[in-house]
Amino acid sequence: MAGTSSTWLAIMEQKCPRCQQGPLFLHSAYNLSKFDEMPERCPICGQHYEPEVGFYWGAMYISYGLSVGVVLVVGLLLYFIAHDPAVWVYIGAVSITMLALTPLLFRYARTLMLYLFGSVRYQPDAPLQPPHQP
Repeated sequence: MAGTSSTWLAIMEQKCPRCQQGPLFLHSAYNLSKFDEMPERCPICGQHYEPEVGFYWGAMYISYGLSVGVVLVVGLLLYFIAHDPAVWVYIGAVSITMLALTPLLFRYARTLMLYLFGSVRYQPDAPLQPPHQP
């Protein structure tokens, strides 16, 4: 099975940055008790998913940026489509939207962090078996 043909598609599908086949997360984004669980290594190529201890702390900044984008989009949509409703409508709509999207924003922040700052590049010829652990 070949990897995805596009890095953007691999990011959207939350796949390993090295082989673009292995999943970055173990469970569904909406399994609220386990949405953040990641395997230690890619089950396909053996790529280690945490390059250094505390690596994903930086994903908080990416998550913040994504959240600001969502708030702006929801606010602008309400302003133009609902013709500038009352403040409570903005607060309610943004709150519900952010609550619903939190698991996805968390995952995409980690995915982007790994792709942008993890020093891992796509290797189409990456071995398809994880390296043997002693």
